[in-house]
Amino acid sequence: MVTHSRADISRLLSDHGLAPRRAFGQNFVIDPNTVRRIARLAQIGPGDHVLEIGAGLGSLTLALAETGAQIHAIEIDNGIVEVLRDVVTDIENVRVIHGDALTLDWSPLVKMSTHWHVIANLPYNVATPLVADLLDRVPEVEHMLVMVQREVAERFVAAPRTPAYGAVSVKIGYWAEARIVGDVPATVFFPRPKVASALVDIRRRSTPAVNDVVAGELFALVRAGFSHRRKMLRRALSGLVPADVFTIAEVSPESRAEELDLAAWGRLCAALHRHRAD
Repeated sequence: MVTHSRADISRLLSDHGLAPRRAFGQNFVIDPNTVRRIARLAQIGPGDHVLEIGAGLGSLTLALAETGAQIHAIEIDNGIVEVLRDVVTDIENVRVIHGDALTLDWSPLVKMSTHWHVIANLPYNVATPLVADLLDRVPEVEHMLVMVQREVAERFVAAPRTPAYGAVSVKIGYWAEARIVGDVPATVFFPRPKVASALVDIRRRSTPAVNDVVAGELFALVRAGFSHRRKMLRRALSGLVPADVFTIAEVSPESRAEELDLAAWGRLCAALHRHRAD
């Protein structure tokens, strides 16, 4: 099976009167070595079920199909999806789905297996909400390997007291273990973006990293704290967290959101929950 080169991508676009659409953040991979590297890192094979989100013209789809896994390739673009169908028409282990991954009802799709991989080249504007949504709402997705802009990748894996650490770092850490497993230069994309990308491996934990908290309450508290990340928490969470709750949680009210690790956020959330219940 042959994956797409730059010439292939240009020809497919030209033959169908199409062009990359900025609204969808379309940057097509034009390097066969890159897509095969992703397929190797994914560690998938026959019997595995894969959601490829933003399949585009099929560069990565073809490499994933070579593994023998069952590939469900999701594409939002009306024009591109028809080209994708033609590209994979003779490949039995690829199914093309026309839809928006941000609004898709995952339930009918994921019911065919309890163990899913998500492998995707994600645009900047959808990467964070999509990964967060899958972790929150689709427990059948146990593993993700996503290619995102380097800046986004750093936020996904950031540790406390670092500039990239934020609400999404806490959420991913609650549900999963995440690490950057490779860099991807801008030169492997068409059109060529202005920034480099990175590959992030995200593996769902068997149980969340923090016990005795309600996930929705924790994430709401974290969002509130990071909405004023330069302020001390006693000001950022004013009207939400009473002074005595900080004391009970053993969290300094003079801390800033970026200084709290997941365990500290968990203690603060649990103490606030008990305070409200009293």
